[in-house]
Amino acid sequence: MQRKKTGSSKIFKLVVAVLLIAIVVFVGGGLWLRGAMDSPHEHTAAQRAITIEQGASTSSILARLQREGVLENDFEVKLWLRFFEPAVSFKAGDYRFKSPITPRQVINQLAKGDVATQQFTIPEGYNQYDIARVLAGLSGLKQSPNSKPPVTQDEVMKLFKNVSLIADLDPQATTLEGYLFPDTYEYTASTTRELLVETMVKRFRQVYTAELQQRAAELGMTTRQVVALASLIEKEAKVDAERELISSVFHRRLKMGVPLACDPTVIYAALIEGRYRGKIYQSDLDRDSPYNTYKRAGLPPGPIASVGRRSLQAALNPAETDYLFFVVDASKNDGSHKFSASSADHERAVKLLRQAERNGSK
Repeated sequence: MQRKKTGSSKIFKLVVAVLLIAIVVFVGGGLWLRGAMDSPHEHTAAQRAITIEQGASTSSILARLQREGVLENDFEVKLWLRFFEPAVSFKAGDYRFKSPITPRQVINQLAKGDVATQQFTIPEGYNQYDIARVLAGLSGLKQSPNSKPPVTQDEVMKLFKNVSLIADLDPQATTLEGYLFPDTYEYTASTTRELLVETMVKRFRQVYTAELQQRAAELGMTTRQVVALASLIEKEAKVDAERELISSVFHRRLKMGVPLACDPTVIYAALIEGRYRGKIYQSDLDRDSPYNTYKRAGLPPGPIASVGRRSLQAALNPAETDYLFFVVDASKNDGSHKFSASSADHERAVKLLRQAERNGSK
């Protein structure tokens, strides 16, 4: 009996020793692994985007990051994920990883989908030529299959011919002028210029709500007419509170059948022909163009710029006034206007403006 007890005791002690060793190894290994996961690693890939494809396996992603230098050793990360974060999953997208960075920070960034984005802004009142210049100048975009850098403004302008994007709203449109909504947009290294154009049109659709469309129907206006009128308001208004007043002037002149005499349309006519020289000359006022609202009554044949929400609202909700004219107010320096109901009052306001301009040039 004593021998059996002695044998059992030895086995018990051996098992305890093995368990203790296993615990020490596990704890020690865990501490080592935790230290490795929190150890910053410097790399040279911080300035370039790394695309993680949809459906890529965790192993392939980690191997890719090791090749790119973001991870020093993907084996440690695989161990960590197996024993400590087995349920974690990585999101596809374009990433930029700072340097130095720890493996744990890499995991967290991939799990959150904290992709690398850049921004650009299209201000209200930009026309298609302005927008094409901005899009052509963006860096870090994915190139279209048939284009090579550098992308030119003319190449971007061709994208604005995709009127299928607005065919239901404006079947007469020949370009996307007026429907590229002015806003701040984000993009990644996987974004194409085609996608940005589609996104800008989609944003317009979100802003041009069913309520606004219903109001247009009440006024007997097509979407094209609304956006064209809103674009004139957008280009003329420098003070937000004046949008409805400017709209009132245009609505009254349209109703009376007299020319709108809107300077921005004259400029746009010159831009179309590539002849705008920075200011309006008499030859511009005399140009025989459907966009010249000094020579032709009614709205121009289409929008002349991108419009914001406020201008769309103003186009459909003009103030109730008897104004027929407006000109920059010579007594102020904020771009506001002097509104007049009679030509005599308007001529006096114009005279004061010309006098102020002459005095300012001396």
